[in-house]
Amino acid sequence: MIKLLLSPIVFVLRLLWQTVFLAIGQVWANKIRAILTALGIIIGVLGVTVVAAGLDGMQGYVLNQFEDIGAKKMWLWGDVPDDKRSVMSWTDVKVTTYEARLILEHAETIETLTPGCRASWSVANGKKLSQGVRVTGIWPAWHEIENRQVIFGRPFSRIDDSENRQVCLINEQGIEELDLDTDPTGDYILINGRRFLIIGVVETKELSPMMGGGQSRTEIYIPFSTHKMMNPYTWTDLTLQMYDPDKSDDAREEIRFILRNHRKLNPDDEDTFDMFVIQSAIEDFNNVARVIGFVMGGVVAVSLLVGGIGIMNIMLVSVSERTREIGLRKAMGAKPPVVLLQFLVEAVVLCVVGGLVGLFIGNVLVTGVQFVPNFPLESIAIPRWAVVLSLGFSAAVGIIFGMFPAIKASMLNPIDALRHE
Repeated sequence: MIKLLLSPIVFVLRLLWQTVFLAIGQVWANKIRAILTALGIIIGVLGVTVVAAGLDGMQGYVLNQFEDIGAKKMWLWGDVPDDKRSVMSWTDVKVTTYEARLILEHAETIETLTPGCRASWSVANGKKLSQGVRVTGIWPAWHEIENRQVIFGRPFSRIDDSENRQVCLINEQGIEELDLDTDPTGDYILINGRRFLIIGVVETKELSPMMGGGQSRTEIYIPFSTHKMMNPYTWTDLTLQMYDPDKSDDAREEIRFILRNHRKLNPDDEDTFDMFVIQSAIEDFNNVARVIGFVMGGVVAVSLLVGGIGIMNIMLVSVSERTREIGLRKAMGAKPPVVLLQFLVEAVVLCVVGGLVGLFIGNVLVTGVQFVPNFPLESIAIPRWAVVLSLGFSAAVGIIFGMFPAIKASMLNPIDALRHE
């Protein structure tokens, strides 16, 4: 009973095995023609793999850069509406520390925040003088938001800010440029003519030029209130950290409600502030990447379509050339389904071999490009879905475009086929 059930399966498997070998033999016997025939498939699969690897690598690189900045972060600053530029100054819309505390107290989506103000001042250590050094005023929460840890010494405390203490943090690049000790905590420097005590060294955060980074330079941080005491007119903005980046829209609405109420804006008045959420930039980038993927996928699909048409034409030529062979096989008892399967498998084998060649070339190119000096994508590889998709699409092209020639071969009359010259 078991043998009776297994015999049809064994027959089909044996037929497929023999047909595959026969198809490979035909491909090998006409190597040049097979290569030219499969060229469209090779180029299509090469395009799929290289484009997929490039998009995947680019997306990973950009998202890593966003992650370094912080997906939970958002920025808030004052903004004069276009229709009020003649009657309203930038001083009128500047964000205040009172508003910062209002947001921190009433916005449930905001975990913490820090105001920030910046100025370019001269900094001196003895006879060593640096002009135009960026000095930033911050709250102690800045360390958590920016994920910038103190290497030596201590971070800022609330007392430093509330008492307007003349203390500062400096980064490693500043130690080198100002000829300070390796651990300069406890040393004094002059910032804009004022004597400041260095209480800590903060690590330098490297960002790519795409994210506004570049070559590191001296960074000095002082308490926000101290910075405002030295220059009350510096521009102020807020850097906020949300509890959940997926609720960025809720955070926007909460902050908007709080500030509009505080600034007594009428329903018809435009906002006198603006916000930017890093999560929205991530979503915009993902949308752009998807559009690029669809466009490139369409281009690659056209290439595979052209390759499939080429395979169909060559298979039709092959059927014409092997008419007597088909007639002989049918005269010896070969059924039409067997002949159809032979030519169909031959088309599929041709496409799959072309797909494997394209995949191999794509892998070589993707691997080789990583050795290019200063190549921005640190990690680039062909994703698994691209491998499965390209080989599956190649096999599907073989079946679809090989079906018509295979049907034509299976329907040949054996007598007419044997008489064919």
